Amino acid sequence: MKALIYEGPGRRSWTDVPEPGPAGAADAIVRVDAVTICGTDLHILKGDVPAVRPGTILGHEAVGTVTETGAAVTAVKPGDRVLVSCITACGRCRYCRTGAYGQCLGGGGWILGHRINGTQAEYVRVPFADTSTHVLPGRVSDEAALMLADILPTAYEVGVLNGRVRPGDTVAIVGAGPIGLAAITTARLFTPAHIVAIDLSAARLEAAKRFGADVVVDAGDDPAAAVGDLTGGLGADVAIEAVGVPETFELCTRLVRPGGHVANVGVHGRPATLHLEDLWIRDLTITTGLVDTCSTPDLLEMVAAGRLDPTGFITHRFTLDDMTAAYDAFADAAATGALKVVLSRS
Repeated sequence: MKALIYEGPGRRSWTDVPEPGPAGAADAIVRVDAVTICGTDLHILKGDVPAVRPGTILGHEAVGTVTETGAAVTAVKPGDRVLVSCITACGRCRYCRTGAYGQCLGGGGWILGHRINGTQAEYVRVPFADTSTHVLPGRVSDEAALMLADILPTAYEVGVLNGRVRPGDTVAIVGAGPIGLAAITTARLFTPAHIVAIDLSAARLEAAKRFGADVVVDAGDDPAAAVGDLTGGLGADVAIEAVGVPETFELCTRLVRPGGHVANVGVHGRPATLHLEDLWIRDLTITTGLVDTCSTPDLLEMVAAGRLDPTGFITHRFTLDDMTAAYDAFADAAATGALKVVLSRS
């Protein structure tokens, strides 16, 4: 089969590799029908995630059709159309029993495209298939479901829920890429008074308006002044970091009011300075996190009911054989306007 192979920092190839299988007792083999590329994949290619070894198939998001299951698998069967979650869950360890699947101790967590071969391929082996896939209702399209593999639950859980967004809040979201836009989408579920999107890209700020931001601010201007004008000088109730560089994290700590929340979602490859000399007195809560995907069933219900339409994130479509072109378009988002790219089986 064909797959996207990580060959070391800055190097990747779409090439022939052996098909996965046979399925282990708790595994499923899934034919990939639709897959996407994540900002985390770009971080891997920059060398920011050294746990990913050369030779690994990248990707942790997919929708596909089960072709084979192991003897212990009971929740899915060959022929089922499933969402492959970005997080794998053993379902038995201490963390899984409390819904903290991202911290799984039993061989799960974020492993696809990280510690084991991932989804940017024609077939993928999914461990712990009973607790790591979701059977899709017929009324949910492949493209809509694909957006629930990572960006929507990540923004919702690590940004909106960790940040404790409440009705009437002012929410500042730094970064208007796919995760930032997903944070706008899911923050709106809680009817905040103001959602402020901050980015350097005019195109992404326009996208933030379309997704429901009330105010957009060029990061090169004075975001703190803009947030202060909205809040009588208090600052944002919640600041969500959706980029993953030191400057944007530090900006979030300046935007938030005393007693507020900073929710870091971005994947950081470099240290950020925590200015405790300024922050210790402000009663801030700062959270970090890896998505658990415990919200995926709820989000899937909202999509199935027509309450959420995540297909607006998709700007580019390719076939699987166009994987190299898809990576080029996604990596050069400033020129291409790419938000999420979808690659589908021919």
